[in-house]
Amino acid sequence: MTLFASTRNTSLAVGFSVALMQGLAPDGGLFVPAVPPRLTPQDFDGAQTLAAIAGRLLAPFVGTDPLTATLPGLTAEAFNSPAPLQPLDEHGRLFVLELFHGPTAAFKDFGARFLAACFEGLHTPRARVITILVATSGDTGAAVASAFHGRPGIEVAVLFPKGLVSPTQEQQLTCWGGNVHSLSVRGTFDDCQRMVKDAFADTELKRRMVMSSANSINLARLLPQMAYFAAASLEVWRQHGEPASFIVPSGNLGNALACLWARAAGLPIAQIVLAHNANRTVPDYLQSGEWRPRPSIATLASAMDVGDPSNAERLRALYPHLDELRSAVSAYSVSDEEISARIRADYQSRGQIWCPHTATAAEVYARLPATLQAAQRWVIVSTAHPAKFPEIVEPLIGRAVSVPQSLAGLFARAASCVEIEADLGALRAAL
Repeated sequence: MTLFASTRNTSLAVGFSVALMQGLAPDGGLFVPAVPPRLTPQDFDGAQTLAAIAGRLLAPFVGTDPLTATLPGLTAEAFNSPAPLQPLDEHGRLFVLELFHGPTAAFKDFGARFLAACFEGLHTPRARVITILVATSGDTGAAVASAFHGRPGIEVAVLFPKGLVSPTQEQQLTCWGGNVHSLSVRGTFDDCQRMVKDAFADTELKRRMVMSSANSINLARLLPQMAYFAAASLEVWRQHGEPASFIVPSGNLGNALACLWARAAGLPIAQIVLAHNANRTVPDYLQSGEWRPRPSIATLASAMDVGDPSNAERLRALYPHLDELRSAVSAYSVSDEEISARIRADYQSRGQIWCPHTATAAEVYARLPATLQAAQRWVIVSTAHPAKFPEIVEPLIGRAVSVPQSLAGLFARAASCVEIEADLGALRAAL
């Protein structure tokens, strides 16, 4: 059975369900696999669908946990949307991994749906209501709201920074009602994230309610995100006999960690490159060796506007020595001007319509030396549908972006939220 230890105390180890329910470790650390399972591409022989690959990958992580018997059903529910790997050239050297075909048109649908199904599987009719707290810079909250909406025994509080998400994202965050409560915070995403962490440590709230998280703080939101990296890398491996290299749009580092964990588990993944917007905390750390979190900067790629990424703690736990980390991953920063230019250029040259987040990855790929582009099989990770950002994308490409049916349905719903100050007292009162 795989155990999960705190990043701050490796002797504090628990099973999958306990880590899921607690969200944050008791010492304030984040749960990570104590000893990651090791797999090979051959372990996935016969697994062709995303759900089947997810089941094979997650089984050794879940181990003999109470959720083991229901794992096939959990993965079938969470991975019922496609994540196609589309070629971008005729030589099989460049692909785009489309992760935006779920209910809220963003990659976080997969992890959120898996997490929600796990919570529902663990909740019993006589158990206390579970309150899920989630801080979001855009896409996480919508995915969590969609995944948990209407599930019995669960209440959800979504915290988002007022005025710092796109209009489309705000509609997705506030259109649910029922057991989903939307809180517009007068502050930044980092304030929202701090408030959630403070709530888990608050004695009064812990006495009043059973709380857990649905951010990538919760490893059960993070672990399933390994599955689409596994599936894409296996597809490249099966077709070309070579590992895939990924360029991952990154903010709070959850998706980056999922890719790194997939590689550590034995999937055929070569290089991992992180694409950040103007929030340069991670690229600067890799360059200088000094960790300097800072207030977040508002950019066109708003879901990545994170100045103090919480998953950096997991990143440093995986690679405790800076030289190891530099060998394992590289990171680059992309400005708003470069995001806009890349959206315009790739539409003109490839006919591709990128969301601002995907455009950061496409820009980083364009910066790679031609020799490096030719030496690897590269995958640009596309994290959100461009229709979520029409006010940014449409003026750059000179045409309307078609809206997926799932998004159109959300736009038609009535929206409501409560505005609060960026402090624990305000959150406590709202809850």
